[in-house]
Amino acid sequence: MRLLYTFSIHLYTLAIRIAALTGNSKAQLWLSGRKNQKYIFNESHNDSQWLWFHVSSLGEFEQGRPLIEHYRSHYPEYKILLTFFSPSGFEVRKNYKEADLVLYLPSDTPGHARHLLNNFKIVTAFFVKYDFWFNYMNALKKRSIPLYLVSGIFREKQHFFKGYGGWQRRQLAAFTHFFVQNELSASLLKKAGYNDVTITGDTRFDRVVKVAGDAKSFPEIEQFIQQKPVYMAGSSWEPDEKFITQLIEKNQEIKFIIVPHEIDDERIARLKQSLPCKASLYTEKDQPDFNDNRILIINTIGMLSSLYRYATIAHIGNGFGSGIHNTLEAAVYGVPVIFGPHYQRFQEAKDLIACGGGFTFATDTGYHALCDTLLNNTEACKTASEAAKQYVLKNAGATGIIVDFIKL
Repeated sequence: MRLLYTFSIHLYTLAIRIAALTGNSKAQLWLSGRKNQKYIFNESHNDSQWLWFHVSSLGEFEQGRPLIEHYRSHYPEYKILLTFFSPSGFEVRKNYKEADLVLYLPSDTPGHARHLLNNFKIVTAFFVKYDFWFNYMNALKKRSIPLYLVSGIFREKQHFFKGYGGWQRRQLAAFTHFFVQNELSASLLKKAGYNDVTITGDTRFDRVVKVAGDAKSFPEIEQFIQQKPVYMAGSSWEPDEKFITQLIEKNQEIKFIIVPHEIDDERIARLKQSLPCKASLYTEKDQPDFNDNRILIINTIGMLSSLYRYATIAHIGNGFGSGIHNTLEAAVYGVPVIFGPHYQRFQEAKDLIACGGGFTFATDTGYHALCDTLLNNTEACKTASEAAKQYVLKNAGATGIIVDFIKL
């Protein structure tokens, strides 16, 4: 079965190569990034002991980040290796200063796994959420290197819990301990025979609480807002913006701040053209008419988590795509969050809806009714704001549970 799995990894890599040849930019980054880092993996780094954190992309990085920063500050004798699977995570965090090396993870073959462990003296490894690479896991197990799953989440539909998933289920034995987000995940693992499980919740709660405490101020944005209500769209995609455009046309007394998921020149130009009135760009904040417009487009990276402090309501993007982005970054400030219908894979989104701090919509009618309530009913907005903030604060603490359990 392992041979078949490894063969599928080779097929996946081949598919990425084909996509790169046809001009897919993410596939090209996936390949070129790994090619450019071969020399690092070929060098020996065994003069130091390493903690290895692997994440899939940016969201998983935010879940691993509180642990990385804890071990960096409390155990400076260890070096930290941070690997990404996805270009969208690596390209944003490749200069992350709390890790000694930030790299793409080579494809999951037995050879690559042996090579990494031969050239890095890994003493403890952490995989985040649900990025399972069976050959790397097997190599860690063979060398008796502790491996922990952080902020893990499991669902009944996963192959681990199907009748045909026996081999995949056995691979989970590589984990020393599972730190999971909810009761269902713990129950599924225990039914599968894995009892080394602790329910911690999601480490992202700790991260967003810290970020909110250290949030930056932006005087130029405060001047742009002019003490008006603010509708903020975080990590927006074009389907989100079709709804927002309608709202802009109907609400003359609201300021709109749009933070697109991608900010290349072509994407920004399309967004500006789709809007019903003139928009300011953040990079043009020194222009004399910057504050005169009702719409501000943030065309730089790294600001969103602090910008949410200015929002009256926050529209979290990609709810009409593969799944919503981070709702907690807004909720921690006591900002009600709204999003499209594709949120079911995100426990925090379901929880926010249940407690009254989050809301979903799928149609124009539902969207406008929701926005009207939150923007024009002060009491309703205040109640939702408090629910969102309390939800985040009550669920913080996962990082402390994990570091108290793991003794390096």
